Amino acid sequence: MHMHLTNAARSGIKSSTGPYQQQAKGVAVPEIQPKITESMNQEADMSKKNPKVSRRSFLKGTAALAAAPYIVPASVFGRDGKVPPSERIVMGGIGIGGRGSYDLRYMLTDSDVQWVAVCDVQKSRRQAARDVVNKKYGNKDCAAYIDMRRFLAERTDVDAVLIATGDRWHALASILAMRAGKDVYCEKPACLTMAQGQAVVETARRYGRIYQTGAQRLSEPHHVFGIEMARSGRLGEIHTVYADCRWRDGMRHDWLGAQPEPPREEVDWDIWLGPCPWRPYNASYVNGRQWYHFYDFATDLAMWGAHTVAQALAGLDLTNTSFIEFEYDGPDKTMVTRLSNGVKLVLFRVSGSVWEPCKFWHGACGERFEGPEGWVSAADGYSAPDVSTPALMSEYKKVLADYTARTQRPLSHVRDFFDCIRSRRPTVANPEVMYRSMSICLAADICERLKRNLKFDLRKAEFAGDPEANRMRSRAMRAPYTI
Repeated sequence: MHMHLTNAARSGIKSSTGPYQQQAKGVAVPEIQPKITESMNQEADMSKKNPKVSRRSFLKGTAALAAAPYIVPASVFGRDGKVPPSERIVMGGIGIGGRGSYDLRYMLTDSDVQWVAVCDVQKSRRQAARDVVNKKYGNKDCAAYIDMRRFLAERTDVDAVLIATGDRWHALASILAMRAGKDVYCEKPACLTMAQGQAVVETARRYGRIYQTGAQRLSEPHHVFGIEMARSGRLGEIHTVYADCRWRDGMRHDWLGAQPEPPREEVDWDIWLGPCPWRPYNASYVNGRQWYHFYDFATDLAMWGAHTVAQALAGLDLTNTSFIEFEYDGPDKTMVTRLSNGVKLVLFRVSGSVWEPCKFWHGACGERFEGPEGWVSAADGYSAPDVSTPALMSEYKKVLADYTARTQRPLSHVRDFFDCIRSRRPTVANPEVMYRSMSICLAADICERLKRNLKFDLRKAEFAGDPEANRMRSRAMRAPYTI
């Protein structure tokens, strides 16, 4: 059965790969020689030789087969409403604990997607994810890998990957996957530094890959409504935008006490650390969210700002915006930024903040657009957007219908990713959208750490006249886990 693909999707497809894989012209996918332990060979060996079969048993088996009725399930041809295997997007997952487990279960509901492999450095998570996939399909075909480098090098049949590792791995895993010819859905925050973010953008362009960062509220109805109301001019010219960034009370720079390192097949600590500076093993890092509080492994504002700043920027016309000024105003974790087009973007923390919006704010991960004709707020926990006047809500259904008709995008972030794999058009949270919002989040983090005002040039991606701030746009990465 032939796949119904656009010309863009059809070009570059090879018979030895999954149906939606393609490689940028003139760019070779690099060979990766990972360190492979004996346990990796045992767990992911999908090519064991069959035992020898005698001539007599072979003839006996073929005779029985000839006598049996030849029945092909309707699903093979798609006649039962299911997508035939030849047209399914072949998926794998890297980092399948916590958020990754949720994403996996959600993505498994799409009938035009086939999961074939999972990868996680932690045995319990790796096996649990494999079991979820096998239960879904009623077989034992899902391969489980420890090392993503081996997974990416071996599985030429995989079209796309979910990356839901800890934040420290997001950028590098995305880059390795795209170099290996995979499209990428990467959880947020997509990078820990501006340099990493730039590398993701450049890799997606060079290898012609589809990339979606997990800023899923860009595809959720309440937030889409607020963004569309801001962009349409219905609120007048936007002068102020608020973004709930959930600042924390400082990132840790110490270590937890050393504990005996487990066998590599249980937790591969070296791969878990990846590009981060080495530190001794402690189970609290790998079980739960303790890593989230350490600067080596994460960021501050960008954890939530990857959502809300992206939402705020989506409602603004940034065509004539060349720089942003960041105003440090003490430890209350509220920062006013001023765009060169005159818009004020307020990055604030709901919990413990005395900022005025908190008097009316409810929910989390929200944004608010204000203009002379009214305002719209959207956040988790609402049954509907919050608006300055009930008249604005009368347009809710029409605004969403107009959005889907104009953009041809579904109000589903994951579905948008899968649709774009087929069409080869950019996703709603493509690399450029990701980098724009992450650069502002990371610049605000740097402003907070230096405790002084900064001016950031959006086009040059650098701070004006501040060498110290510019040095903080990147971090050292531990070999061999480098870009």
